[in-house]
Amino acid sequence: MTDVDPYYPHVGWLLPRHLTWLRAHGVPMAAIVQPEPVRLARGYRAADGRFDPDPSGPDWFAFAERDDLVFWRPKTGELATWAGRSFALGEAAIGNAATYSFGSALHIHADPLSWLIHGRNGTVMLDWRHAFDQLRECPRIAVDDRLLPIYRRHMRPARMPDVFLLEAAQQRNHRRLA
Repeated sequence: MTDVDPYYPHVGWLLPRHLTWLRAHGVPMAAIVQPEPVRLARGYRAADGRFDPDPSGPDWFAFAERDDLVFWRPKTGELATWAGRSFALGEAAIGNAATYSFGSALHIHADPLSWLIHGRNGTVMLDWRHAFDQLRECPRIAVDDRLLPIYRRHMRPARMPDVFLLEAAQQRNHRRLA
């Protein structure tokens, strides 16, 4: 295996100090390496929420998502994406039937460290604006209590259509036609 990912050349492998830090915080080794290994990047979070690689920048952990990379800077809690396509870390759990098997629920963690400690079981929301549309089909959701107010605020449609009584709408249309 090479040191550089051909698709994301700015992402490398964790150094021993990063592994030590993760393990000291209770992250199991299986969560560090599966389903894709946690990687390392250096850079900054741009104003648009995207990751801006810079070899002189601070360390960020990088996680491969289906169509994107998600970056987390543990020191500040900042999150960023490479392409801006991901709305959550661990998105695959949302549509995975095994997530809900035997009465289980999708776990929404408050931060990536909690998600890693729990073996990447569940998800971490990056962009709550998409929560309702992405989560409304989930049969069961377990939310970290720190997130409950924000969850409740975002788990409703962004907008609803104007509703008219059919008879009143038809009368209005007839008046317009006459």
